[in-house]
Amino acid sequence: MAESAIAFPQSALQRVTGRLADGAIAVAALALLGLVVVQGWQVIARYVLNDSPSWTEPVTLLLLSTAMGLGAAAGVHTRRHFSFSLLAESLAPRGRHALHLMQSAVIALIGLVLAYWGTLLFVDGVHIPTAGAPMPESIEYLPLAISGALMALFALAQAIAPPEVPAEPEAD
Repeated sequence: MAESAIAFPQSALQRVTGRLADGAIAVAALALLGLVVVQGWQVIARYVLNDSPSWTEPVTLLLLSTAMGLGAAAGVHTRRHFSFSLLAESLAPRGRHALHLMQSAVIALIGLVLAYWGTLLFVDGVHIPTAGAPMPESIEYLPLAISGALMALFALAQAIAPPEVPAEPEAD
């Protein structure tokens, strides 16, 4: 018989981070859809109309970095990105908990570094216009900064969340 886990009620922080992760997934999905539309238009304009638009490349880079960054952040929230699950499963409960805390700390640190440097790079180039599109040259760093902040938030929320406790096996 499979073991089940005792489910704790969700805290306010877990509900908020869950909604943020759902929003990140929705924006990432819209970015992927936008990527398909922009690249589709690029192919039609270039090969059918023989008039390749200059704005498609910077918009594609922005959409791609948005989809990848927010998708990675949502993966951190669901514990499917930056996870050491095979190692954790082989450890005793205390070791598993220690690894869980270490994993959360490493992800939070990486997220903070991405948020800091992404913000710095975005602000540094915001006054420089992009060739071919009416947006700042550094706009591709904005999704990096946002997704880094989300990764750090999700990792810290996981570090303070109560661990799942295996339920006692039922007597036959």
